[in-house]
Amino acid sequence: MTKERKAQALTVLLLAGALAFAAYRSGSFSSFDVSRLTAGMQPKGDPTPQDAIYAMLDAGRAGNVRDYLAAHTGQMATSLEKAVAEASESGFAAFLKQTNEPVKGVALQEPRVLTDREVKVRVEYVFGDRNEVQWMYLEKTAGGEWKIARVDTAEQIKTLVPYGTPVQ
Repeated sequence: MTKERKAQALTVLLLAGALAFAAYRSGSFSSFDVSRLTAGMQPKGDPTPQDAIYAMLDAGRAGNVRDYLAAHTGQMATSLEKAVAEASESGFAAFLKQTNEPVKGVALQEPRVLTDREVKVRVEYVFGDRNEVQWMYLEKTAGGEWKIARVDTAEQIKTLVPYGTPVQ
């Protein structure tokens, strides 16, 4: 590589870095959640209600009954433990996988604070033919973790264009 080429490459890298820094400082990346991409690469902050919901969803997709139950607390956890006992752990794991399979995506709104230890979060599930909205109520445990305490019944909402429809 010639000196001229090295100088050009260095100039491009410096300009790209300066542009990225300027975009970062102006807040262009504020709606982009880098923490989900860099998990494990940086120290974790306090757990959020959204972290608890994503952990529950991940456990459900994987059929991981232990982690799924760990995301819940109170009467909700007790009810789920009874369901696992009745269906067997492998049966409940299959149920979790089956119910999560048709979900194409999930959107969470910012938590609404109800008390200093309780929030509610609007969760929208995207399916191929419909969307469903459900409110989840989370409580902060003594250890500082958020856990799902109860959920409202999911309501189907009408979508103008179903998921996966080709754009014309």
